[in-house]
Amino acid sequence: MKTPSEMRMEIVTRASEDAGFRSRLLGDPGGTIGQELDVAIPGSMSIHVHEDTDTVAHLVLPLSSRLSEGDLRAAVGGTEFGDWSDADSWNPANW
Repeated sequence: MKTPSEMRMEIVTRASEDAGFRSRLLGDPGGTIGQELDVAIPGSMSIHVHEDTDTVAHLVLPLSSRLSEGDLRAAVGGTEFGDWSDADSWNPANW
């Protein structure tokens, strides 16, 4: 099983090399990631992909530490999806 960091790197690398994949990723992030990594993205999960430009840069902050592990799991319904079975896997800080 790939780690979340390995999966993120795979997605970013592929998007850098394949214009069609990049376009699909920008248009339908959840569907594209789910198909590419063969994971089920739950309907309650929202994935946003942003593209930096010469004049716009994006900064993603990790989840606030105000939520406990249990709170995070409850927020995603406590369900397992694909190979990523806990909310920490979706925290970009863990990628």
